[in-house]
Amino acid sequence: MRAHTPGHAHSPSRPLALAVLAGALLMTVLDGSIVTVAMPAMQAGLGFTPAGLSWVVNAYLISFGALLLLAGRLGDLIGRRRMFLAGTAVFTVASLLAAVAGSPGTLVAARFLQGAGSAMSSAVGLGILVTLFTEPRERARAIAVFSFTGAAGASLGQVLGGLLTDALSWHWIFFINLPIGAATLALAVRVLPADRGLGLRAGADALGALLVTGGLTTGIYAVVRIGEHGAASVRTLGPGALALVLLAGFLVRQRRAATPLMPVRILRSRAVAGANLVQLLMVAALFAFQILVALYLQKVRGYDATATGLAMLPAALAIGAVSLGGAARLIARFGERAVLLTGITLLIGVLGLLTRLPVHASYAVDLLPVMLLAAGFGLALPALTALGMSGADEADAGLASGLFNTTQQIGMALGVAVLSTLAAARTEALNAAGRSAAEALTGGYRLAFAVGTGLLVAALAVAATVLRTPTETANHPAATAS
Repeated sequence: MRAHTPGHAHSPSRPLALAVLAGALLMTVLDGSIVTVAMPAMQAGLGFTPAGLSWVVNAYLISFGALLLLAGRLGDLIGRRRMFLAGTAVFTVASLLAAVAGSPGTLVAARFLQGAGSAMSSAVGLGILVTLFTEPRERARAIAVFSFTGAAGASLGQVLGGLLTDALSWHWIFFINLPIGAATLALAVRVLPADRGLGLRAGADALGALLVTGGLTTGIYAVVRIGEHGAASVRTLGPGALALVLLAGFLVRQRRAATPLMPVRILRSRAVAGANLVQLLMVAALFAFQILVALYLQKVRGYDATATGLAMLPAALAIGAVSLGGAARLIARFGERAVLLTGITLLIGVLGLLTRLPVHASYAVDLLPVMLLAAGFGLALPALTALGMSGADEADAGLASGLFNTTQQIGMALGVAVLSTLAAARTEALNAAGRSAAEALTGGYRLAFAVGTGLLVAALAVAATVLRTPTETANHPAATAS
């Protein structure tokens, strides 16, 4: 298959283009984690109720997760560069609205708009990357940089959020996006390859768009309600059942539509389907790990926001050292599957060790080894990303990117909702049994880490059985380019 934009495969602007894509991803990921540290200050400043405060996060998650798949396909149809620029612009304007918000409703609305902008730019980022870097070794290196940016951004966000909130105010966690967004737009116009897209006639399925967006919106809404109402509540099960009906209708529609929004051929690839399932399990365990370890440090060990971020910084550094220093070379030598299995095995060690976390933990003995083992994420994520994009041809690159990001967001939401709920229930039971607050909290976190370990073991099993071939390079767009 010939690229839509021939001639850019060896363009000297490709490193700058990669920097633009990674910078946009960093802005998105930072925004997801930086807010959590500043939420108490937002509550005090704007008068949020405890239940209302959660919607500072939920509004972003719902719009981001619900629009990724649609934005990815629209990027294929109208042009991925155009979608990236529009999304970055929307996110930057929404950040300004959030920064000057004077009421809870305004901030929640701005966060919803931020999520929409993030979805538009993030959904096509990988699609642009795989069409820029077509040679397998270069692509593996570029994906490693891209993956590191996403993995490290969450940890950096906690540090930056604490520093900005303590030194200035919570408003500045949004103001900081303005110069980054403006610089990203200015560079993107110059260095990202222009592409016309396939045209709306190639996949302008309005009914399909309504079904998938409605299904993902209600599904993520149901997930974020688990922590508030429980998994068995009618308020959770009702939206969950509606989401299943809408998504089932979407799949039926895609099989029958003359111009489907999501051609079902993309799910026939073992690499695409298997990688997305592995990611769902892996991200559910690891995003909850990040949240719960931060809660343990603050609620049990008494760390403040900045100290918590610094305590988790070694994990980001370890991930960066592995993903930037060796992941691409290891993938080129041993294949994506072997590197993925090794990475997941290390991550099983991360959560496995945390199942024995004591109340009075020593950071050097009990937590630092865990942070260093997180380097496994620097192996697993680039390999998984390469596999997740490997089964889609260039015409579907934006869709595959949107699907991969959608799976990631659903995994994050599910992991936090389910594991946090299990931890809270266990803590309540231990409190009722007469344990101290610190013992009860630690017991709840241990249970969550044990369940997370089980999710990673399941991810390892899927990766070992479904992703049987060491590499699917032969199925890459690069392999079939002429």
